[in-house]
Amino acid sequence: MQVQVNGDAMELPSGATVATLIEQMALAGKRLAVEVNEDIVPRSQHPDFVLSDGDRVEVVHAIGGG
Repeated sequence: MQVQVNGDAMELPSGATVATLIEQMALAGKRLAVEVNEDIVPRSQHPDFVLSDGDRVEVVHAIGGG
C-alpha cells in the first residue's frame, strides 16, 4: 500500500501500523508526534493503529533546546 509521509510517497506492507512506519523510518525511540489524516495518534496507540492505503501521515520530531 502507499501512504504520504510528510508529503512524500512511501510504500508499506498491507496491515502496517504507525509503529511499523516509525521503525522503517529509523525513528524508534525518538521523541516525535504522529498525525494521520489530520488526527494526532497518541504514542500508546502506535503499535495498534493500522494505516490504510492513501493515508496522509505527518511525523514531527521534538527538538529540545533553550
